[in-house]
Amino acid sequence: MYKRIVVPLDGSKLAEEVLTHVRALASALGSEIILMRVTTYPSYEYLLADPGVASSLQTSLEGEAREYLNGLVDSLHRAGFQARAEVVTVGGPVADAIIAFAHKVEADLIAMSTHGRTGPSRWFLGSVADRVVRGAGVPVLMIRPIKHD
Repeated sequence: MYKRIVVPLDGSKLAEEVLTHVRALASALGSEIILMRVTTYPSYEYLLADPGVASSLQTSLEGEAREYLNGLVDSLHRAGFQARAEVVTVGGPVADAIIAFAHKVEADLIAMSTHGRTGPSRWFLGSVADRVVRGAGVPVLMIRPIKHD
C-alpha cells in the first residue's frame, strides 16, 4: 500500500518524532523510507559582494543537511529498514519543494510532524504542513508531537 514514504525533516527533534510512526508503518508494510530536507537559498545573498561567499555558504548548508540526514539513514539501515536521503535546495516555498519531491520519487505517503502553531503565529508564518496537506495529491500522515518541557 505504502511502498515509498517521504519524510520531510527540518533538523529539529520535534520533526523527528514522526520517525517512530514511520518505522512502525515501514516495518509492517516493507516500505522504503525517503528522508528529505529542504534548504533554501540565503535571502540575504544579494548583500554579499563576493558571489563565492554565497556559493560557499550554500554548499555548507547543503553539506550540513546531508550529514544530518545520512546519520538518520545509517540508524535506519542498522535497524533493518530500506532508507535513503536527499537534500533539495529551492528558492521558493518549502511546501512546494516537498510536494514536487514526493511526486518525483513517486511517493505513496508523506509523513511529517506539525509544529502546531495556532493563531497569529500561524497566520504570519504560515503552515508548511497545511500547505503540503492541501497540495500533495497523495496521503499525508500528520503527527503533532507531544511537547516536552
